[in-house]
Amino acid sequence: MSETLIDGFTLTADQVLAVARDPSIKVGLAQSSRDALAESRAYIEANWMHDEAPMMYSFNTGVGLLKDTRISVDHIALFQTQMIRAHAAGMGEPFSEEISRATMLLRANAFASNYSAPRVEVVDRLLAFVNAGIHPVMPQKGSVGASGDLAPLAYLAAAIAGFDEAEVMYRGRRMPAAQAIAEAGIGPVKFDLQAKDASALINGCTVSLAVAVLAAADARDLLADACVSLGLTLEAMRAEMAGFDERIHKARPHPGQIKTAAIVRKLLAGSTRATHEARAVQFPDELRRTDIAYTPRIQDVYSLRCAPQVYGPVFDALDYIDTIVGNEINAATDNPLIFPKDGGGFEIISGGNFHGQYLAQAMDLLAMVVTDLGSICERRIARLIDPTLSWGLPRNLMTGIRGVNTGYPVVQCSMSALVMENRTLCTPGSVDSIPSKGNSEDHISNSTWCARKAATVVANTRYIVGVEMLLAAQALTMTESLLPGVALGAGTQAAYDEVRRQIPACLDGDRWFHNDIEVAHSFVTSGSVRKAVEQKVGRFA
Repeated sequence: MSETLIDGFTLTADQVLAVARDPSIKVGLAQSSRDALAESRAYIEANWMHDEAPMMYSFNTGVGLLKDTRISVDHIALFQTQMIRAHAAGMGEPFSEEISRATMLLRANAFASNYSAPRVEVVDRLLAFVNAGIHPVMPQKGSVGASGDLAPLAYLAAAIAGFDEAEVMYRGRRMPAAQAIAEAGIGPVKFDLQAKDASALINGCTVSLAVAVLAAADARDLLADACVSLGLTLEAMRAEMAGFDERIHKARPHPGQIKTAAIVRKLLAGSTRATHEARAVQFPDELRRTDIAYTPRIQDVYSLRCAPQVYGPVFDALDYIDTIVGNEINAATDNPLIFPKDGGGFEIISGGNFHGQYLAQAMDLLAMVVTDLGSICERRIARLIDPTLSWGLPRNLMTGIRGVNTGYPVVQCSMSALVMENRTLCTPGSVDSIPSKGNSEDHISNSTWCARKAATVVANTRYIVGVEMLLAAQALTMTESLLPGVALGAGTQAAYDEVRRQIPACLDGDRWFHNDIEVAHSFVTSGSVRKAVEQKVGRFA
């Protein structure tokens, strides 16, 4: 059993991903953070817990347009409870347990930097939930990503405090938070919140960030899988490899483009199928449609030849997105924040770090580049089933009695449906803004929706990439006897073998293709084909 210590400054995306997806990993608070939180809280208790203290937003004042209304010390505890109730205005299906775990970890890490001024007991309570596997149920809809993810985080805060209305997922069951806390034995069922605790819990775009961390990591793996599916299709179509020559890409020196071409060369190293000699063999479907003798291909279509120029921007965009996400992971994003003063003591400063525009724009970019990645993969899938576009691969990659059996055109059609859905989802949300809360929030980021739709685009594109692997492997199997002695590249052979290990070739007519699609999807979600290739050629993306 491993443990991750958080201090507010050094948490990585890989650690967030690991904790989100592996409940056996426990999380603790670094002693340096514990000491710092105790020091600032002691100052707060000694100096500001009286009715003559300066008015400090959400500490001893109302929120939004009530920012000028002082909250008396006698009402501060009630204020915490009422603030959570007022903000629990979400709707829709809940976020996954992975997102819930990541959100609690990220909120605790933000507090560990000691800019937010909750009590250390709040951090301990969050980490106790993470370590016990108690996952607050947070509706997905309702946040505009401006004063943080207020609505979903209010449900998290309610669960932490043991509200009667709060629900959690615990050991596979949905139940009242109080019941899970009691069953897990992690402390008192009711957890009193004090000055600044509630506003710290619900402020900041932490739900947006949790979705973004997982979506960006999944997109990185998806891009590597798309390189594999590209390689298999290049082999299936006996592609012209000149377009991947290193000299071409150095002449337009974008890092992602150069990287993509190098990956393709690595995957297809040793291939004798993507050669002039293999292309000189005319397949039966090619001969049926033309009597013209074979002439050498000068260059391939864009979905093959221009893959580096299309994949390259995805690599480069992910590098940018990772920078944004990495900065956000160790950022203090609530309001107000507390800072040490020269000469001792602390001061509270109001600002706008809760605004999610960085995440919103990064997630819009993620949705856009992954949509285009899926689009080019789908165009290659369409070519694989059309002999007029694939240089004679069997029509529809069909086997069995012609006409009685259809082959894969509807599988391709389903992938085109996902591409069209993605195109709608990649419409920017970060440029949309509806003022809210009596116009006190007159420009919002929409970061939660941007992250949610980017995650959906990634999930859709996993199917597209997996199906490209499936159909390219089917094409390779169906034409293997036509090219005796012809070899695949080292990486593509490993990919082909793994695909065939999990899905036997369809050689006896149509079957329940739904099952094949689900297994193909698992190629990407599990990384099984990618890992098989890495075992053969090493890490390639």
